[in-house]
Amino acid sequence: MTPTTRLRRAEAANYLRENYGIIRKPTTLAKLAVIGGGPRFQRAGRIPLYTIAELDVWAASILSPLVSSTSELRGKIATQNTNHLRGAGERRHG
Repeated sequence: MTPTTRLRRAEAANYLRENYGIIRKPTTLAKLAVIGGGPRFQRAGRIPLYTIAELDVWAASILSPLVSSTSELRGKIATQNTNHLRGAGERRHG
């Protein structure tokens, strides 16, 4: 079994910036670990560790689809939000 590379918060923040252009400070990742909404992580004692695969999944989840113009983006985001809200409503009542 090949060991999985795990990054500490500062390294995870650098990875996101270098590979996706997503700028998040290590302190922001720490806050997201408390309130939710950040990449999934593991702990080794008190040290949070992020896998590259989880950072990739999280980055993909916050990036918009590719568009040719800002007006196209507004339409795609509105459709995604409507679909997301429909899905959330169905789960609550289902």
